[in-house]
Amino acid sequence: MLFALFFGAGNLIFPATLGQNAGTNFWPAISGFLITGIGLPFLGILAIGMSGSENLQVLASRVHPIYAVIFTVLLYFTIGPFFAGPRTGAVAYEIGIAPFVRDGADQIGMLVFTFIFFGVTLLFSLYPTKIVDIVGKVLAPAIILLILVLLATVVINPIGSFQEPQGAYVQSAFSQGFLEGYNTMDALSSLVFGIIVINVVKNMGVTSTKGILSTTAKAGFVSIAFLGVIYIGIAYLGAVITEEYGLFETGGPILSHATTHYFGTFGAVLLAVIIILACLTTCIGLITACGEYMHTLVPRVSYKLFAVFFSLLSFIIANFGLENIIRFSIPVLMFLYPLAIVLMILTCISPLIRESRLVYQSTIVITIFISSIDGLKAYCQQVERPYFEWMAPIISFYETYLPFYKGGLGWLVPAILVMIVTSLFSLILRRR
Repeated sequence: MLFALFFGAGNLIFPATLGQNAGTNFWPAISGFLITGIGLPFLGILAIGMSGSENLQVLASRVHPIYAVIFTVLLYFTIGPFFAGPRTGAVAYEIGIAPFVRDGADQIGMLVFTFIFFGVTLLFSLYPTKIVDIVGKVLAPAIILLILVLLATVVINPIGSFQEPQGAYVQSAFSQGFLEGYNTMDALSSLVFGIIVINVVKNMGVTSTKGILSTTAKAGFVSIAFLGVIYIGIAYLGAVITEEYGLFETGGPILSHATTHYFGTFGAVLLAVIIILACLTTCIGLITACGEYMHTLVPRVSYKLFAVFFSLLSFIIANFGLENIIRFSIPVLMFLYPLAIVLMILTCISPLIRESRLVYQSTIVITIFISSIDGLKAYCQQVERPYFEWMAPIISFYETYLPFYKGGLGWLVPAILVMIVTSLFSLILRRR
């Protein structure tokens, strides 16, 4: 279950993109990707288990109640109707339908497909049945089996060889791979899925904190091992397919081209069916989770109204295309991911700092100062416009004094230093 929670169709496209751009710098790039792609989700699950919190909002309230609401809402909208939800429809179309659509009919094909896709999503979100669970139980093994067969074939008989690295992967393969792992959004999702996992473990009769952590850690090790193997294999596929087919804007066409290359039209159709159904079940889960949370936050608005709104919003955003969804999600992830990572670390060390609000608030504030500029900087880069005038001296200062800033990790050292200093200060105050 833990594997299935994290592994969605969207996770197939980002390691493929990494592979084709990293080329001969494959190993440092995939190493960075694995840290954010599987390491951080595992840390998030453990953090939720250690915290004993009922939900993410309760956990984030250790910083401040208002911050907790803002952070939780932003996270839910990010993994829901703003980016991850629309991405499921766009990925399903790119991999499953686009290869069979004639040139010139792509936009109308996307419109019709996503209308049906999110219509079915809404139907199941409003009237949930066991068919979603049944399809999910069949799909998880089916997609794993198909991907493993494809990857084994690629390793035995590669399409081509590694090519020269592209863009940021030339000089900063590790840090670029680290940032590419943000796109999976699994570290953010872990703060939501963690509650589900912990409740399942409790229902199995494990009630002590130590027992919950031990059981979750064992399951987590198995799940991340599977994820790691699949990520490495898909990245390798992306790296070797480039010589024959060239570079793609997104990872979707890589899988469809590779499947057709090895297994013909039948393989492409089989992949399409599995991917579409996998995306559908994932989207239903996202819409349902977001609708339920927003209903608890705003009880006057019914869950069904939220489900309709989120499905409609996802449909509209999906039709901007997979490339644009990914492009505009990057600034938000550059802002949100450091805050999520810092919250995980603080939660894991909370027994040492006794949940000191001083430590939580100070570390989050310094992280916001840096990650907010990173988000705006990424936005300007994505829309290809100059930085805002007031940003220039701040970025110059950060680039001069913050370690790893140019690699997108400028928040790391300041957050750790503030964490250590305020922890020591808090300890001294307690002893006095």
